[in-house]
Amino acid sequence: MSSHTVHLRVNDETGQPTPARVRFVASDGKYLAPFGRLAEFATEYGQHVGGNLELGARKFAYIDGGCEIRLPDDPFTIEIAKGPEYRRILEKTAVGPGKIALRYALERWIDLRQERWHSGDTRCHFLTPHGALLEGMAEDLAVVNLLALETAGRRRTIDNILAFSGPAAALQAPGHLVAVGTLNYHPVLGRLGLLHCHRVVYPLSFGGATGDNWTLADWCDQCHRKAGLVVWPVGGDLSSPESHAGEALADLVLGKVDALEVDSLDWCRQGHDIWYRLLNCGFRVPLAGGSGKASNAMLLGGVRTYGRLLPGEELGSKTWIEAVRAGRTFATNSPLLTLTINDQDPGSKIDLSGPEPKVRIRAEARSLTPFERLEIVHNGAALAGVEASGSPCSAVLEGELAVPSGGWLAARCWGSAEVATGLATQRVGAHTSPAYLDVADRPFSPDPFSLAIFTEHMDRMLAWVEKEARCEGEKQKNDLLHVFQAARQELVKRMGGGGQET
Repeated sequence: MSSHTVHLRVNDETGQPTPARVRFVASDGKYLAPFGRLAEFATEYGQHVGGNLELGARKFAYIDGGCEIRLPDDPFTIEIAKGPEYRRILEKTAVGPGKIALRYALERWIDLRQERWHSGDTRCHFLTPHGALLEGMAEDLAVVNLLALETAGRRRTIDNILAFSGPAAALQAPGHLVAVGTLNYHPVLGRLGLLHCHRVVYPLSFGGATGDNWTLADWCDQCHRKAGLVVWPVGGDLSSPESHAGEALADLVLGKVDALEVDSLDWCRQGHDIWYRLLNCGFRVPLAGGSGKASNAMLLGGVRTYGRLLPGEELGSKTWIEAVRAGRTFATNSPLLTLTINDQDPGSKIDLSGPEPKVRIRAEARSLTPFERLEIVHNGAALAGVEASGSPCSAVLEGELAVPSGGWLAARCWGSAEVATGLATQRVGAHTSPAYLDVADRPFSPDPFSLAIFTEHMDRMLAWVEKEARCEGEKQKNDLLHVFQAARQELVKRMGGGGQET
């Protein structure tokens, strides 16, 4: 089979070259890599991350808007993608002898930036800042949070610590930025993403050989003193102290965690067990989406956070971080989901009164990946819903809605279609952060069953500290005990009906 070198150029809606994710496949199914990319590349955790991607059995390359590639004269398939707001290009074509260039134009079918919504990834690892900027632009991410972390292998390493950028951007291009923060970790107590700190919060990890001589609460307090945002990448369950819930749950109860991060939206149809329970206990915690990308087999922005800036604000690390802190967010693996309640964004507090309180809602979901249903959720239960239709798929809920009591109100959409985001697929879904309803005549009442589950977790962790924690002295042990004791007291207070929403 003869072949020759061809130059590819990919333009955006302005006619200018734009970074994109591309895939060339020969008629025999062989993946063809552009020059400077590999046909065979590492997909293991932490190995040579950046520039290449393998989703399932499909390989891609990230390009900055143009590339050179050796293509066969026989027909081949080309695929070009750029995040959820652009239509994907997929076609079978051929280049005959003498043709040296291919030109494609990506079509933006929606532009949420015009509505002040800017997408970001709250957590990825092992990319270089330059690699993160390239992949972030190619996936149409406005903000990429690249988190340095300490890892143990044959030798301990701290990846990307020299690129730490604090509240500034480590690298940026018009409409896009990469900020480098840290992921701090303990094998039992859990992990926290510390974003937008003025300085690194040390130690980056403890436990293991170093003993249990610190607390996650110390990380939270230092992060907040340095104007940072504390994000809990929730994982595992609450059935054992080995869960990532460890101390992070206690710190959230104590108001030290600013947002809860998910790396899957597979749960949208039923609700997220930990997050919904926290909300039903009266804890006001925004939702964020992060890919957790740590290999070339994970898609940057596969799960992402859209944060809405305030009118007149310009995109920057601080304005986007503050949108997340305020709860003006939705998390998604494809659908674009917006919600207003009495013309206010998610994260707002809305005061209502009267014997039959009502709110004026408008929820809209739009997606190139088909989904099945859009719903309004009140205190964990679907209060209203509508089926989706069309291409792009869409659904709208608009009008007055009676609410039975105070609590929280959010929007979610879900479907059975699968989207590839990493090592496994997940069902299509998106979820907004809640708005919080204060109804004078029907006050919110914390859920006793959820409070009991969280209290039992505190008891397990208190037992772990007493029996297994390897503290260097009584002060360190007492500091750790105090975190769980204080969280338990807060939960018990809410069981008695005396707790305030936080």
